[in-house]
This record gives sequence, structure tokens and C-alpha cells, in this order.
Amino acid sequence: MKPTFKAQPMQVQVPATSANLGPGFDALGLALTMHDRYIAQVLDEPGVDIDVAGEGADDVPRTDKNLVIKAMYKGFDFLGGKPRGIALRQLNVIPHGRGLGSSASAIVGGLSLARALVLGGNERMSDEEMLVIATEMEGHPDNVAAAIYGNANIAWQETQRGHLVAQAVKIEVDARIGALAFIPSTSVATSKARKMLPESIPHADAVRNSTNAALLVHSLQHRPDLLHTATGDYLHQIYRQDAMPHSFALLTKLRDAGVAAFISGAGPTVLVLHTGGPAEADELRRAAGDKFVATELGIARTGASLISA
Repeated sequence: MKPTFKAQPMQVQVPATSANLGPGFDALGLALTMHDRYIAQVLDEPGVDIDVAGEGADDVPRTDKNLVIKAMYKGFDFLGGKPRGIALRQLNVIPHGRGLGSSASAIVGGLSLARALVLGGNERMSDEEMLVIATEMEGHPDNVAAAIYGNANIAWQETQRGHLVAQAVKIEVDARIGALAFIPSTSVATSKARKMLPESIPHADAVRNSTNAALLVHSLQHRPDLLHTATGDYLHQIYRQDAMPHSFALLTKLRDAGVAAFISGAGPTVLVLHTGGPAEADELRRAAGDKFVATELGIARTGASLISA
């Protein structure tokens, strides 16, 4: 059935996300209290009208190659058809190419806008269906699951009726846990970081990694005191160190001091999970030196959400 489009503009905010969290490669994602905002309206005139402000604004396409627009088109196709035209305004806060889920935010933001602009869109596209579409665009479900649902998520893909389908289970993160992101000025492409991974790893490393991933799920919910052990990774970080030497040096320094630190996603941001107060955060900032901007963040309890336009 062809959709009926709403005339008024719709606005959504989508949290930044951190994937992997150490050992949970392509399986664990965490939503953080840093949000991009997107506002869109259906136009009678054909084409797109795009304005972008904030992080990476100069590099974001103002055409239908824009990732938010591409996601909106995917959403509209799922919902039954595209409008003639779209006006889009983006306010980007999440740094691009730093391992904080900027592409996941754009994809989930575009799908959320498409759903919001269609009358009865929530009934025609569930969050579970959005996750499947978003994963097809992103290539893996960890970031997009956290962007949709908030909190932490275990995400995976399984074959159903011959098709690979994304699934996710939300984890309620212990309220005592906060995050501190050490964001460098340099970026690393996810595609480049993935190419640095080996085809195989030692069996002993696989055992240690799977143990820590299982422990991490429990630690996030109930035992923050175990986060340092649980965030230890033996699968991917060390193989990427040449692409982010300063980040890896900071990671090593923090972990040697007993801090639950890991490379956020494909990097090069280093994320710390902690339960300390401002004094501990200040001490961690000093340890990082001047190559990083330290940003204190909370855990975003909700994912993409509509806000008043």
C-alpha cells in the first residue's frame, strides 16, 4: 500500500555508539550520550534540499549520496514508496572516522525519519525490521543495534529462510558505569582497520577472548569491578596498532594502570568505562596528554528518538 506522508517536519536524535568494547568484536555495542540531530520534511518539488552543520560538515554530500538520505530512501521503499522531494537538516556532533558510530547514527537517523514521516509508520516498520535494514546498509549490527535500542546490546546475524537476518538483545547497563572518550584529531577508515586483521588467531587467544566477552556481559549489568578484566581483547586490537600508534600507546598505559580501556570500534578513539567521580576522570585526562580530547559521556538509556521540531 502506497504511504501517506505527513506534511509537518520531523526531527530525531540518535546517540553515538561504541562497538566491540574490547573482546565483543562485531557483537557488542554501547550507546553514549553524544547525539546527532536530523530534521526532515517531505517536499512537493522533486529532489533533495540538504544543509549540514557541525562535525565533518564540509565532507558530507548535499546530494542523494548523503547517507541519511540513502537510509531514508531505503526506509521509504520498505514503507511502500518515496515522496517527490525531501528537505534535510543535519546537526552533526559525533566525530567522523573516530570509532564512535557516526555512520550508524546517519543510517538509523534516516530510517527513523522515514518512519516518522509516514502516517502509521511505527506500525509498518518495527524496530526489529529497522535493525535488519540498518545492518544491511552498515554491514554489521553492533553499532546500529545500540543506536536503535540504547544501553548496551548483544547483536548478531542468523540465517532465516535463506536470508541473513540481524538480531539484538538489549542489556541494561549498571547505573554506576560512566564513560570517558579520548578522541584524537586523526581518523581511521573502518575498511582499512578490517583489512589489518589476520585470517586466524591462536586457540589460546580465542579462549581468553570468548571468556572475557561472556564476562563483559555480566560485568556491564552487575559487576563493574570486573570491567578491567572483561574488556581485555585478544582478537583484533593488537593487529591494528600500526594504524593508530598513539591510541594504542594510551590504551596500553591505561590498561597497565588497571583501567578498563579499549579501542572504540575500529578506532582510533580510546574509550574508558569507569565508576569513579570527577577526580578519577581528571586523573585519566592528565594521563592521556595533549594528543586527545577527553570527553566525559554517560550511557544513553534510549536509542533514536523523536524530538519536537
